Amino acid sequence: MDLRIQYARTADGVKIAYGVAGSGPVVVRVPSAPFSNCQAEWAQDEGFYHGLTDRFTVVTFDPRGCGLSDREVTDLSIEARTLDLEAVITKAGIERFALHSVGWSGPMCIRYAVEHPDLITHLILDDALARTEDFMSMPQIRALDQLSTGSWDTFLEFLVFTTYGFGRDQAGPYVAYLKSCCSADMARRMFNELRSDDATDLLEPVTQPTLVMQHSGMGDSDNGAKEIAASIRDCRLVMLEGGALETEQILKAMDDFLGTRPDHDHAPGGGHAASSALAGAVRAVLFTDLVGHTEMMSRLGDQRGRDVLREHERITRDILLQHNGHEVKSMGDGFMASFGSITQAVDCSIALQRAFAERNESGAEPLEVRVGLNAGEPIEEDGDLFGWTVILASRVAAKAEAGEILASDVVRGLSSGKGFLFADRGEYVLKGFEEPIRVYEVGWRG
Repeated sequence: MDLRIQYARTADGVKIAYGVAGSGPVVVRVPSAPFSNCQAEWAQDEGFYHGLTDRFTVVTFDPRGCGLSDREVTDLSIEARTLDLEAVITKAGIERFALHSVGWSGPMCIRYAVEHPDLITHLILDDALARTEDFMSMPQIRALDQLSTGSWDTFLEFLVFTTYGFGRDQAGPYVAYLKSCCSADMARRMFNELRSDDATDLLEPVTQPTLVMQHSGMGDSDNGAKEIAASIRDCRLVMLEGGALETEQILKAMDDFLGTRPDHDHAPGGGHAASSALAGAVRAVLFTDLVGHTEMMSRLGDQRGRDVLREHERITRDILLQHNGHEVKSMGDGFMASFGSITQAVDCSIALQRAFAERNESGAEPLEVRVGLNAGEPIEEDGDLFGWTVILASRVAAKAEAGEILASDVVRGLSSGKGFLFADRGEYVLKGFEEPIRVYEVGWRG
């Protein structure tokens, strides 16, 4: 699908090149200045953009000083760069959208999401951190000294090598692409401005569901990604393996986050429905169990007992849907579910207990469940989850009493500062685990 270039004019008079393609929920993609040429990138990474436009209406643009936008500009401040985004949104007539930040656009996009909660439905940070200084330990960035002391071509070849792993023989097309994005002087000026971008103080005020996708092994960038995940209440972190060109992981992560799949109908504005787990993704696993199920079925008989079970299933599935939980499987008297967000998993477990408590106030047959939570990197196969992360969640659930929520120490740690109440229940030697596991009760009453 071709990207038809149009122009928007900013409040300070800069012409910004942008394009719109695809169908489905709107995703506004904010490139990483100064290396942006949306038309050339669209042609070069055709497979990736084909995947995006199968799922979303994609809006992308070249920031000032880059690509097909005005090159001769003086103001490169974060406030001026924000004007570029605002001009594109206004000209394209977009009302509600997911904001997809790439690379060094992270601080600007975080700030914009905080300032415009009525416009932004979701925030996606794609190798984009809250503080540009967190990139400074990466080899690519340390090599920026060559901008002032060495050859521009040599610097770009090194950047391609460290980003994509390509040697000089393979690097030609990518070096040519980077050269089409900006001049050496513009890159030097842009980086001088970018170094001071810092939105770490704005992480806690972010209200939108947030996805952080970070390539592993990129120096201190890993720590910056974890800081975001710990600071934003509704945030999931996906660590990506492989090089920057292995884009299938990015598409899968966005599918899981926004509830989309290619060649399917899209809900206006995007949805939250979760799908299968991703390799390398930290997920929460939740187990529920209906206490006294066997005795109830014996007392009520098959037909009446099954009617009560249907009510249990309806309540559980409704709560999972409200909290973006993915039902992995139903086990008759319980459920196994997964969440891309640890916070949503804990919120869901609390909502479950409150829903059943409210139902029991008027229900003839009480329904009491126990809930167990753990988090880690489970193995996904054919829609099911396996591994020690899942086993431990099941073992923790088995230790809970009726109406209780028990969580592993991992869940408590990842939920720190999110407003939940955890009571230390001590250590247990759980079946299959050699070392004692510390378990915490999650408060939900009152």
